[in-house]
Formats: sequence, C-alpha cells, structure tokens
Amino acid sequence: MSTEIDVEQEYLTMLYGRLDDLRADTDTRLARTLREPSSNPQAMTQRDAATALYSEQLAQYGSVENGLCFGRLDFTDETRSYIGRIGLFDTEDDYEPLLLDWRAPASRAFYLATAASPDGVRRRRHIRTSQRKVTALDDEVLDLGAGGHTGHEGLTGEAALLSALNASRTGQMADIVETIQAEQDDIIRSGLNGVLVVQGGPGTGKTAVALHRAAYLLYTYREQLARRGVLIVGPNATFLKYIGQVLPSLGETGVLLQTVGDLYPGERGVRPEPAETAEIKGRITMADALRRAVRDRQEIPEEPMVLIVEREELVLDAEIVKAARARARRTRKLHNEARPIFAEEIVAALARQEADRLGAEFLDAADLADIRREMAAEDAVQDAIEALWPQLTPQQFLQDLFASPDRLATALPDLTEDERALLLRSPRLGWTAADAPLLDEAAELLGVDDRAERAEEARRQRDEQDYAQGVLDILQMEDDADPDILTAYDLIDAGRLAERHDDEDHRTAAERAAADRSWTFGHVIVDEAQELSAMAWRVLMRRCPSRSMTLVGDVAQTGDLAGTDSWAAALAPYVDDRWRLAELTVNYRTPAEVMAVAADVLAELDTGQAAPSSVRETGVPPWRLRVPAAGLATTLAELAAEEDGPGTLAVLVPEGLADEVGAAVAARVPDAALGEQPELESRVVVLTVRQSKGLEFDAVLLAEPAAVVAESARGTNDLYVALTRATQRVGVVHAADLPPALHRLVTAPPSG
Repeated sequence: MSTEIDVEQEYLTMLYGRLDDLRADTDTRLARTLREPSSNPQAMTQRDAATALYSEQLAQYGSVENGLCFGRLDFTDETRSYIGRIGLFDTEDDYEPLLLDWRAPASRAFYLATAASPDGVRRRRHIRTSQRKVTALDDEVLDLGAGGHTGHEGLTGEAALLSALNASRTGQMADIVETIQAEQDDIIRSGLNGVLVVQGGPGTGKTAVALHRAAYLLYTYREQLARRGVLIVGPNATFLKYIGQVLPSLGETGVLLQTVGDLYPGERGVRPEPAETAEIKGRITMADALRRAVRDRQEIPEEPMVLIVEREELVLDAEIVKAARARARRTRKLHNEARPIFAEEIVAALARQEADRLGAEFLDAADLADIRREMAAEDAVQDAIEALWPQLTPQQFLQDLFASPDRLATALPDLTEDERALLLRSPRLGWTAADAPLLDEAAELLGVDDRAERAEEARRQRDEQDYAQGVLDILQMEDDADPDILTAYDLIDAGRLAERHDDEDHRTAAERAAADRSWTFGHVIVDEAQELSAMAWRVLMRRCPSRSMTLVGDVAQTGDLAGTDSWAAALAPYVDDRWRLAELTVNYRTPAEVMAVAADVLAELDTGQAAPSSVRETGVPPWRLRVPAAGLATTLAELAAEEDGPGTLAVLVPEGLADEVGAAVAARVPDAALGEQPELESRVVVLTVRQSKGLEFDAVLLAEPAAVVAESARGTNDLYVALTRATQRVGVVHAADLPPALHRLVTAPPSG
C-alpha cells in the first residue's frame, strides 16, 4: 500500500511541478503586460484584453491547487491515464497528455466502465489527496482475470463515494467530480440543444449534476457559449452562495448566477411578501393584465383640456385625443415608441387651432412649420401630452399600478376585491422576487424611445470621424514626405481610424449579460425549476430563444403557490412536447432511516413520484420529542447548544416561529447564523423551510411539523423538503400533534 502511494505521490509531485511552471509563466506574462507603456489607445485595449485572459488562467490554476488529480485508469493494453480537474500536457514531449480533463471524451471510462462492460479498463483507481499529498488509494478491479493485484482491491469505487457522502458538511457545496455516477454522467454529457428536464427526488444530486453539466458544456461547446454565456438560476441568494464555489473549483468562472428576483437588471427583488400575493403576481393572466394596464395609460380626457399658450386658450377635446391615439396605435409600436406619433398628432391639432386664430389663409408652409415647432416646445403642451400618454419606465409603471385601486380594477377585473387588495402597496416599498418578471414583462410592453440616444451616438461618431480626418490631413500635408512611400492616408480612411479608438467593452459575457435586459444566453440552467411561476417562465424563455436549457427539480418538492406540479404543463406554451426527460433515482444524501419517514409524506402528496433509493444507512432512526408550547423555542435552543456531532446543524422552523426560535438559539449559541441570508459556514444555522431548499446539513432539528403543513397550501411539500435536508440524523421537536405521515418517528430523549 505504501509503495503504491509513493508512486502516485511522485507522479502527483511532477504534475504540480508542471502546474507551477504554467502559473509562473502566466504570472510573468501578466507582469510584463502590465509594465508595457499604455499611452497608445490601441495598446491599452490589447493590454486590457491580455490582462483579463492571463488573470482568468491564473484563477483556473489556483482553483485546482488542492485537488489536481483524483483518478487513474489502467487499461488491458498496459497503458494508463490520469484523470483530473483540468488537462495538463508535457510541452517537452510533443504535448503528451499528463492529465486528462474530467470532461474530455477519453475520461468517460472513469465514470462508466463496469466489470460487465469494462471498456478496456483493467483497474480504476481513486486517488485521495490532502492539498499536495496523496493520503489514500481506492482500487476497483474490472478485469477480474488480470494479474497485478495490489492487495487493496476490496475498496471499490463505492469507498470514495461513501467517504464523500459521510464527510462533514462545511456550509459550501463541494464538487462531485471524483464520484460522478453513471446515471449522472449521462445527464452531464447530454447534448447542448433543446430542453432537458432532470427530475429527481431529494438527495439525488440534481444540483451537482446541473453545475457539472454547466462546466461540461462550457468545455465541450466553448466557442458557442463563450460569447453568449451560461445563466444559472437558483431559488434564493443563500442557495447561490452555497453553490458559489463549485464552478470555480472546476475551472469555470464565466457563468452568471442569479435568482428570479435578479432577472431585471438594476433591480433586486429581495423584499418579502405574503405567499398569496406572490402567487397572484405569478399567474399567466398577469401578462394580459399588464397589457390592459399599459393601454389604460393612453388616456382620453373626460372633459376638454384648456391649455394656455402665449396667453391664448387652446382646447384638447376627446375627439382630438382619440384620433391621435388611434393613429399611434395603428403603428403597432410599443407604448414609449408610439408616443412620438401621438405627440406629433396632438401638436399638429393645436397648431391648426393657432393657425386658424392667426388666419390660416395668409400662412404658407414655412409659417405652419414654425407654429408646430413652437407649439411642441410649450410646457403646457408637453404637460398635456405627458398626462395623456406618459413616457413610462417599467418601475414607474408598476409602482403606479400597485398604488391605485382603480388601475388595478381596470387591469384585473376578474380578481376579487380581496385579491386586488393583496397587490396594493406603497410606491416607496422595494421590489419582491415576484415583481422581477412583471418588470421584465412591462419592459416588453413599454419599449424604449431611444431616438435621443441614437442621435447623440451619431453625433459622437461624426465628431470622432472629423477628428480622425483632421489627423490624416495633417499627415498628408508634410512637405518632406516621399510620394513613393505609402502613408497612413493611403492605408486607412477616417471612419476606420475612428473605429480603432472606440472604447471596447472588456467585461466578461456574464458581466455584460447581468446589465443587459435584452441579452440572450447560449444556455440556461434552472435549479428548483418546479418553483418557477408562469410569469418567471416567460422571462427565462425570452432570455433563451434557442431553448437550450437544463431544468432541474422535483415536482414533489414544489413549495411556492405559483409553482408547478407538471413539467408538461409548464413547458407546453413554449416547446409543446419537444423536451426530453432524464430521471435521477438514487438518493446519495438522505440515509435510508430518514428516507423511510419522508417516503410516507411523499405518499400522502400523491404525485406519482417514487421515493429515491438511499445508498446507505446510518443506524440512527429519526426521533421526536414533545414539549409544552411555551418551551418549544427553549428546547430547540438547548438541543442546538448540546449538539456535539461533527459538521453542521440546521434548525428548520415554520415562518411564524422564525423570530422566536432564532432569538432563543442565538442566546444559547452566540455564533449561530440566522436571518434572511445566514452564513452557512456556521456550526448552527436557523432557517425557515423555504430557505433550506437545495441545501444540506449533517443534522436537522425540525420544529413543529404541523405548523409547517398548516402555513401553506403546499405545506406537505415543505415538510417533505425539511425531512430530506440531513445527511446523517433528524430530530423533530413539537408541541402540537404530529401529522399522521410521521408515525415512523421513534420516541427518544434528546441524547438518543
């Protein structure tokens, strides 16, 4: 055993030597680039681009510092290949591969080869490291007739997997690149095109598969995706922080991670709101409601409007405004884009009144044009146009809508008064996650009148071309220039010279996409996709017109009232039945003892989904402890303080108990994390069930399951989620009677 480790350590030392050489070379090139003179604008552009490239390379090398190589394949033809997080080549030996990137086609045998189908593999070796030291080897002999046994073949590929599954959680998700299983590998390496739905129960590795799929697609389709980028959407900011280090550890840093509340650039939907309000905002009927609300802002005055222009009265009556509105609408342009047409008609009508007052028969075309121009500049006229057809931003439009009972009644006539009351709010309040899709929809309906910006850009380009022409003219005027020698004037014109000095955008695709509402991505990945509302689906489909998407979730875990319980129903409006389904069936996270309890809750949901099969047992049955209602928070705090097991503990609570339990736990465990975005690295964290979606902890204390169920129409789904967050042990503390589905919980003292 020690001899084998020494051999692998020697090879690993050589690999790190190569990596250090690459890092040093890149660092040197970066330093040299930064020292170069930068007075020339073109040189500055090239330097910035090179700096970004070198910095990205350094970040990639640093990301694999502690886990460069994790596997080896020994083939029946006596050759071998090492598998790692990035690829390395021997530049001194005709670029012979020293380490295969785990995403390369040649690496697939590491994940797929079996004794029944060895694919030419004699032995698969898992190499465990601690920083740069080899600590253990796990061998799986696939060709059982081959010689050369090492004496530790009893440790199969399961050993590495179970070791990873039983390891204590740290508050950050780790990659699974060393232990990807065959059903996961098939999904990860599935083709780029089309919509792929990955349905899997709790603990089946859906999130890990989605992230590794992102890394695989960026590796395999780099040219296609580097320009447009990849968007990953998660359920909340805590979840995004939890998964934030996975892709960098795999050498990928150009992916944009967002929640639904982040999808409208410049605004963040973080303000909490009642679930019933969010459900109304998520309904597909909101698309038509916003359309009606936009038309409602194109008003007809109930009484004639009298405008004072240069001490004279001009009248805007309903007929004039109706005619102007009809002409603007006939253009079929969006609200803000059609506004100039409306304004032009209003100005023309008022100008005719003014011309008639002055004596139209004595005015020529030039006089009439002057009157229209002067009329358009009048404040009273502009105020009237703004009142009748206002220039609107999505933010102002929604604020006005939600602040007005009358506007809501016009836009949403089918809602009850109580439902519309849920939407009423002060304009001063911030945005919620459910508002982001509505802002995006409003932007689609309003459009942008960018004539002024385009005119300014055209003026800037003319000025730059004039300047460039002046430079060329000066060069051409040199008296001592040899007429037989080509000059800049002969090789380039003013337009091309000006273009070379335009400021280039050196932001990454992800950075540019985050700021651009019209950006379309090369691929979109959604985790917990079952939680998307109908309006959120519309936003994401606009962001990905190619429909290259990976949707990961479990309809049995849908908690949001606006979420879905059918993939077919959610996708039908966009791709009909042209999507493919992949299922994950093995539960790697949840022990069998816990999953047995959760399976009873799943059966009560009657979703038609089978509970995933757990790969391990812990021997620790989930327990329950009944306490008086007045002592619930105190008991949870005491149990959290006494928790002496390894790893992390999550205290999961109903929304209504979050403040009380959080305060009690913080008093007994001062370093406990709680709040809207708690630090998951803390040993103890207090979360609502909704906050825990997609996360995992070594141990879970669940408070008052009956209240979890009662809080929402999807409360049983939430209970299913809460029970499946633990990797080792679960305890339930309650004052009210337990839901019948929890009959398997054993009665045990806290220490049990």
